[in-house]
Formats: sequence, C-alpha cells, structure tokens
Amino acid sequence: MTEPLATGATIGILGGGQLGRMLSVAASRLGFQCHIYEPGANPPAGHVAATVTTAPYEDEAALTAFAKSVDVVTYEFENVPTAALDLIESHCAIRPSREALRVSQDRLTEKTFLQDLGLKTAPFADITDLTSLEAAIEKIGTPAILKSRRFGYDGKGQVRLKSPADTASALAEMKGAPAILEGFVDFSCEISVIAARGPSGEVACFDPGENVHKDGILHTTRVPANIPAALRTDAILLAGRILNALDYIGVLGVELFVTPNGLVVNEIAPRVHNSGHWTQNGCTVDQFEQHIRAVAGWPLGDGKRHLDVEMLNLIGDDVLQTEALAKQPNTALHLYGKADVKAGRKMGHVNRILGPAS
Repeated sequence: MTEPLATGATIGILGGGQLGRMLSVAASRLGFQCHIYEPGANPPAGHVAATVTTAPYEDEAALTAFAKSVDVVTYEFENVPTAALDLIESHCAIRPSREALRVSQDRLTEKTFLQDLGLKTAPFADITDLTSLEAAIEKIGTPAILKSRRFGYDGKGQVRLKSPADTASALAEMKGAPAILEGFVDFSCEISVIAARGPSGEVACFDPGENVHKDGILHTTRVPANIPAALRTDAILLAGRILNALDYIGVLGVELFVTPNGLVVNEIAPRVHNSGHWTQNGCTVDQFEQHIRAVAGWPLGDGKRHLDVEMLNLIGDDVLQTEALAKQPNTALHLYGKADVKAGRKMGHVNRILGPAS
C-alpha cells in the first residue's frame, strides 16, 4: 500500500479486545470499515466492527480469506504467531511492521534493542537455567524481577525475588519458559509517551502521562505528568528515536521510569496503549484515530492536549459502579461490552476532566 486509503476501505485488525473495539470506532468516524480476526467468540470489537472472523491463528484458509478481504492489517496486541503474520503479509501490508513485533515480542530482544540505541534500561540478563539465574543475581543483585521473555502482561508471567534464596522457587514459576532477570530501578514515578509515526516519517507525540499501578495493573494515568518541562521534552524526543529506528507506522506506547539520573525505558508496546486512553477526552484527535490515520497513510492529527485529565481503569467489580460514575460531572465513561466480570479484568475506564490544559 503506497497511496492513502480512500474512505470506504477496510482495515483488518488482529485481536478483538477493547483496543480493537476503540480502533474500530475511530476508523468508522473516518469512513473506514473494520474486519476483526479473533479466535474467541463474541469479542468486544465485534460489537462495533463491520465484519468478524472467528478462527484460530493456525487456520490458514481463514487467515488467507481475511487478508484478501482487507486493504491493510494492524493489530491490537503483540503476540500474534509468526506463521500467521507470514501468511497475512504475503497478501497484504501489516502496519506497524513485522520488525516492531519481532523486537517487542521478546523482552530480551527489546532490552537489547533499546540499549543499542543508547537508551537506559534496567540491568538485565538472559536466564536459561538455575546456574544462569544464580550468576545474574550475583551480578545484578536483589531485589529483582524474573519475567518470561514472551507473553505476560498486567503483572502476569513474572515473579519478584527478594533475596538469592528465592531463585529456585522463582525459576519453577516460569515452568521452563525462556526468562529474563531485571534489576529494580529506583524511580520517583512512571510516565508513558504515546507516539505516532506515519509512512512519510512524520512524528506526532501526545504529552507524557503519569501512571500509577495496583497489583501489576495500570490503575490511573494523569496528564500533565508531574515532571519538569525539560523532562517532558526528553521523553518525547526519546519516543521519536524509537519510532524512527523501527521505521514505525502507527501508534507506539513507551513506558519510562523517572530517576535521579534521567529516564529509563521500562518497555515499549507496538500498539495503542492503556495509558493513552486519556486522549479520548483530552485531545481533538485521540490515540485510536491517530493510529488509524497512520496505518491508512493519512496525515497525522494534532496531538495537542486541551484539557487536564485523569484516566481511571475499571477493573473487575469496579464496573458495578457504572451508574454512580455516569452521574458524576466532568466524567466520560468508556465501557468495553464484556459480559463476564472477572477479578483483574479490564471492564472499562473513565476519563475525569480536571480543567483546561495547564
């Protein structure tokens, strides 16, 4: 795809969760249709998309039909099997690129990529067995976090080591999966930058948001982040470096630790990001429309923030507060249409307007 997509074109989305749902809504505002490919039945994105294919990522016939029915393919999560991507790419462009997925699908590859760019990360080591873990702890120290190299999100697939005595039990929790040990970072707060890059190389970044997590899951994001203006600029420039190094097309989330010695990259996500939901009510063009614009080859929108916003995730039973939240002034409610309420499950979010942009 070299020319911008015309209104009426179809954008394929791999994954049918809430991010795919909000991407579909944004695409519809620009006159596009969306075709969702999702293994699970009745996905949230399917409620608002034009077409849904329900099939596993190993179904070559379904993948081929999907790829031939759309004009470009994007995704709402990173862990799409490589074989499925190979098949799709033989018929249709994938945006962001396969390189972005390759880097972000493996924590060891991601950390190495970031360090090769000259960016700071937590100290890390590849873990293959107990001997390599013991050697890594001797070098990095404790406390530390042992994480699976692939998969894992919202605090899943990781275990904290308080002391060297925890090595054997921590490794057992990995159940043989390739792992990475990360040293703790002494940080004052976590921020994230939602950044976008178009096919022409133009870059647009949203203001950094300040994140608070509970039980490994993002709880709130607030803009503006309580950091000096110079650090905001540094964070945005850093995100731009990553976008350009990956020759990226689409929206990218970059999570950063603020430390006494500058910014440390925690991780990157090659997709729209939970910490960017505030843009739905704080900006004229939100992260979802920005992503659709980028993958469709349209000009990027102005990401300037016109309001101060606090985004609050509704996790599990939090969604039972819907009626009370709907009555609150200056509060925008975004629900994901998930039928089953489960502990730790993201059911929706609210954006609370705090006032004009400060």
